[in-house]
Amino acid sequence: MNIPNSFNQVDQWKSVMFLYDSALKEINTKIEILNNEFVHIYNYNPIEHIKSRLKTPDSIVKKLKRYGFEVTIDNMVEKLSDIAGIRIICSFTSDIYQIAEMITKQSDVTVLYVKDYIKNPKPNGYKSYHMVVTIPVYLIDGVRNVKVEIQIRTIAMDFWASLEHKIAYKFEGNAPDYLEAELKACADVVDMLDAKMFSLNHAIMEIGERQRKEEERRIQLEENRKRAQELAERELQ
Repeated sequence: MNIPNSFNQVDQWKSVMFLYDSALKEINTKIEILNNEFVHIYNYNPIEHIKSRLKTPDSIVKKLKRYGFEVTIDNMVEKLSDIAGIRIICSFTSDIYQIAEMITKQSDVTVLYVKDYIKNPKPNGYKSYHMVVTIPVYLIDGVRNVKVEIQIRTIAMDFWASLEHKIAYKFEGNAPDYLEAELKACADVVDMLDAKMFSLNHAIMEIGERQRKEEERRIQLEENRKRAQELAERELQ
């Protein structure tokens, strides 16, 4: 992502943030279209809701300093991958990988790397599927490829992550051991809940499919009965 050197710092900042904001709009629209197409074809909605955000200047500065980088716009663009972030919340773990695959297949989306914290949870119990991608933003003078971090997780995972964030913010990363232990226990419960909800949904879908087939069979039998009756009436004439 190239920003003209002739710009002063304020202009450069505004230009960079405009690009990140535009990238969020691009990827958000793309994901909504994919979700709508999925509903149209399969009559199933894999996405519950979508959240997006731009990192604040304060957060950007703190993260650069924490990683030991000089606070510059170039370092911000090159070293950070989550300035523009989008979070996709879905019902079941199986939806996560389906959504990730749909995004990956988009010809204008380049996946830079993936961090699968579902198969490999963090020590504290954090689970989520992270993708860092680049998405083209079309401007008057050409195309800019902009990094966006995509997080995909279930409703239960998102609830846990929200609580974990509050605890980390409250204690500035130094929460009491007993809270950390309770949080990890909650992560195990969330894992069990996701598995149970998936199992229940699978059972519901199986029942629905069975009922659909039974209804189709009933309709077919009724149609056969009517045909047989019509043939019998013709023979009597």
